[in-house]
Amino acid sequence: MTTPDLPLDKIAAAAATEAGGVDACLLGDFLPVLVAAVGTGTRLRRVELAGYRDAGRQAAGRGVALRALVDLYLSAAWRLWRHLPQVVHAADDPAAVVLAGEVMLRGADDAVAVLTEGYQLARRDLVRAQAAARREFVDDLLLGGAQALATLVDRAALFGLSLAAPHAVVVVEAERPFTDSSPLTGILERSIQGTKADADALVTTKDGALVVIFAAPDRSAIDEVIRGLTSGLPRTADEKEVKLRRTAAVGDWRIGVGQAHQGPSGVRFSFEQAQEALDLGLRLGGDERVLNSADLLVQRVMVRDEAAMRDLVEAVLTPLLTARGGAEPLLRTLEAYFDAGGNASLSARSMHLSVRALTYRLEKIADLTGRDPAAPGPRFELQTAVVGARLLGWPGAHG
Repeated sequence: MTTPDLPLDKIAAAAATEAGGVDACLLGDFLPVLVAAVGTGTRLRRVELAGYRDAGRQAAGRGVALRALVDLYLSAAWRLWRHLPQVVHAADDPAAVVLAGEVMLRGADDAVAVLTEGYQLARRDLVRAQAAARREFVDDLLLGGAQALATLVDRAALFGLSLAAPHAVVVVEAERPFTDSSPLTGILERSIQGTKADADALVTTKDGALVVIFAAPDRSAIDEVIRGLTSGLPRTADEKEVKLRRTAAVGDWRIGVGQAHQGPSGVRFSFEQAQEALDLGLRLGGDERVLNSADLLVQRVMVRDEAAMRDLVEAVLTPLLTARGGAEPLLRTLEAYFDAGGNASLSARSMHLSVRALTYRLEKIADLTGRDPAAPGPRFELQTAVVGARLLGWPGAHG
């Protein structure tokens, strides 16, 4: 292609400077093609426009802002205008100037449209690739094998995590599942902004649950994240305080909290602890919303040897099955009594019973099991057996 003797390189350099220092090479052959189109009075051809689609993709891959890219092309076009032969010799043929203006504006419009299309397609592909890489990283971090662990420290840096420091994991389960693109996930992600963990946190989803991986140099960092998350979740019916923040309408919810550990394997261990805390809370029943693995150490030990736990439960509590009404009322009585620290008045009040009725039940338990709930040794055995019964679902599955 031949073009008049025009200062195209200088025009491209000046346009690049005006666009904020964008690489002038992104213009490709735009200027000579535009000069040729004006010279022939024709529109830019498809094959020529295809090159600008590629330029848009290339710019997106380099991280060039779309506004700067469009500015580069439009600045180059208006700088070119005054140098065109049709403009320089305008007095000789005014009609040629009008035609040149129409062709030039049409060519710049077509080029920018295709350029923008290529840029947006590339950005969409890039976002998809980043989302896939993020999902792969999360899967490797939480569930991957030993081979995945070797590269996780370097990969974590790409997502704002420094796994050399202690990290903890919190898992939120709710009636409405969480997804990466859900507004509900965004609300909870914003709820931990401003906490100690904010600068080094990854909020993601796994199997419908929200997973928060964050730096936990001390216990207060974990407490801050829990406070932030609960402030973004619906309050219970008995909560009196008014929440000033927008809450995520997820329905009923519970939070499992893992302990802080160091390194990629520590993150995985903390995730397992958080999941185990949720499972234990479900098996134990009750209305506790935040289940901390550090507060469930005894229960975690008990589920490690289910056979021994089952032997203890059946040996200690099976006689309760013969009571009128079955074992369940007596199990609830023991739970209330132990929760009240062995105070009969408090436990009776919590069960809406008279002290006399509660004392009668405790005596019945002592008669059936041969263990007095008020005596230190038998009390420990009964309390352990009751916890084990809840973990096993006893007597529902065995009574």
